[in-house]
Parts: sequence; structure tokens; C-alpha cells
Amino acid sequence: MPRAVVRRRDARHPALPRRAPTPPWTRWPAPVLLAATVVVQVATPRTLDLSFLLAAVPPLAALAYGPAATALLGGTVLLLLELPHYDLGHPGESDTATVAFVAALSVLFAAVRSRREAQLVSVRTVAEAAQFAVLPPLPEHVGPVRCAGLYRAAQRGTLVGGDLFDVRRGPRGVRALVGDVQGHGLAAVGTVAALIGAFREAALDQRDLVGVAARLDRRLVIDAEDAEIAETEMAESAGDTGAAVDAGVAGGAGHGEPTELFATAVLLEFAADADELRVVSCGHPPPLLLRGGTVTELAVSPGAPLGLGLAGVAPPEQTAVGLRPGDWILTVTDGVTEARDASGAFYPLTARLAALTEARQRDPAALADAIWKDLVRFSGGVRDDVALLVFAWER
Repeated sequence: MPRAVVRRRDARHPALPRRAPTPPWTRWPAPVLLAATVVVQVATPRTLDLSFLLAAVPPLAALAYGPAATALLGGTVLLLLELPHYDLGHPGESDTATVAFVAALSVLFAAVRSRREAQLVSVRTVAEAAQFAVLPPLPEHVGPVRCAGLYRAAQRGTLVGGDLFDVRRGPRGVRALVGDVQGHGLAAVGTVAALIGAFREAALDQRDLVGVAARLDRRLVIDAEDAEIAETEMAESAGDTGAAVDAGVAGGAGHGEPTELFATAVLLEFAADADELRVVSCGHPPPLLLRGGTVTELAVSPGAPLGLGLAGVAPPEQTAVGLRPGDWILTVTDGVTEARDASGAFYPLTARLAALTEARQRDPAALADAIWKDLVRFSGGVRDDVALLVFAWER
């Protein structure tokens, strides 16, 4: 599967692939080679022998067709070799037997390939359904907010990496989470799932965003402790006392890598009772406010990243910002802000955002697409997880 940009907007059409078709071009070599060999052999002098090319037809068919079609093409080759009217190279009995053996093996290979391809399709469909369950598509409207999200996982063939976002409507307004966990790719998916699950519960239960942040921090701290205990128990069960001691001292280090879990995140709340945006930052880049053609970085109080166990000691501060109809809010992960061009310069999101927004004031999804395309042009290819959310305030 190629690296894909997932535009998480339409929850009704997640567009999960049902099959992985063989590339169309692989279906042409076998019949084209068969037809071309026959035509050239018949039209040229009998001294030119091209019948050996027909032996390649069944293996080529096995790359693209099922066992039935491969058997049909193999049988056609054998029939043409035996028909005296065509006189294709005067094959001997050993030559015909060799072609028949190759054709039979090709049918077997086609059957094995078709079965493995069906298994791969099933596994891929289940895996992608699971990934969409972790980060489901966003609805176009959540309360008085229009939203669109764009997600790109750095690891080839995956839809979810180390970034995350979610938008939920609760009793106190619309709450959103954008975050970036330690690591990227499939290794970070478990942490992403844990954070999103904790956020969906906390968004309904907690009175304010500080409480939501504390719940997320607690989730990561507990997961890190569980990982440390599991690593220590595994080392003890293996009889490696030194490794168990090292695991306890290093916080559950495995193969030289720490098991501490942490994440940066920004929490947003579009208030239900006021034209107001409330923001809590946990070590994450602040959101951007787009108003009247100008771009402003919101002055939020930076807090500690999630998972360091500091929520009860130094809780993050909540910042309130007044909203006007037509205001847009943009939140991104460091896959956007830390992308570089060939000279090593960082992507100037704030400087380029006004021009990108000017022609897209009616569609947040179009703005998300425009940012992605501009980012790829600037950097020549992004190699980190990328997530961004665009909100349009329409009370």
C-alpha cells in the first residue's frame, strides 16, 4: 500500500479497501506474448524458431491470473505447439513435455498466489478497520463547529502512527484533542489508542480542560508503570537477575530503550455557553487563530508534557480566547512545524497560512489539503507523522 494521506472527514464512507487487485499491467504480458509469438512465427520463414517463447506464457499468466485462467493459457500453448497447421518450430516430445510441466507448475503457483492474496486482503481489511476505529473519520459538523482533519502516518502501509486527534461534543461544549506521542509508526499506536480512549471518557466527565489533561497524564503514568512491571517480570522469569535489576533502575528499559510514555498535546474547548475558546497546552505547539485575513499564534501558557506525572504538582493553566463568527482555529503536530527544506529551513506555517486561507474561507477540508500540498512542495517529502485539525466557528 502506498503512503496515503487520510482525510478524516466523512464517517459514513471510510473507504476501506475490499481487495488488493493485481496491477493492471501484469495481465497483459502473457496474452500479448502468446499472440505476438504466433503471428511472428506464422509470418516469418520456417527457419526462424520462436516457439521457445511460448514456454514463458504460463509463468507470466501465474503472476496475474488465477489457476483456471493460467490453465487455459497453458493449454492453449500446448495446443498450438501440437497443431500441424501452424508448424510452430517443430517441437519434439521432450520440448512439449517440458512446456506441459512448466504449465502445470504455473497453475500450482497461481493457486498459491491467489490464496495468499486473499489472506492478505483479509488481514489488511481487518487492520485498516482497527486503525479507523482508533482514529475514526471526523463528522463535518460538531455542534456550532465545522471541522476537518488530515492525517498522514510516516510508516509505509499504515493509517495510524504516533500523532492523534479527536473531537467530541460534551455537556460543556465541543472538546478537541491534538497530540503527538513518543515515537512514531506502529510502535506508538498503543499509546495513541490509550490516550484517545481516556480523552473520550474525560471529555464527558471532567468539569474543565485541566481535569481532562490530568486524566490523560494519569493514563500514561499508569501504562508506563505497567510496562515497567511487565519488563521486570519477564526478566525474572528468564532467570536474568541483572536484567531485572537494570529494568527496575532504568524504568523498564528493554534493548536499551526506555519504556517511559509521554506525549505532547493541546486541548481545546468551544464553550457551549459563550463565544469563547478555552485552551490547555501540554508541551505542544499553540493553536493558530485565523481572523480577517490575519494569522495569530494564541498566547497559551505552556504546560508539561503528558505522562511525566506532573499533573498534580504543576497542573497546566487554561487560557480563554474570545471568538467571533467566521474565526478559524488551526492545530498541527510537529510533523508540520519541524518539516525542513533542502537548506534545512523550517516550514514557515504562520507566514504562508494567510495566502493559503484566502481562497478557502468556506471549506476547512480544502484548507487542510492546501496546507498538506504546500508542505510537501516545501520539504520535498515529509518523513514524520503529520496531523492537523481545522475548525470554523459558526455560532
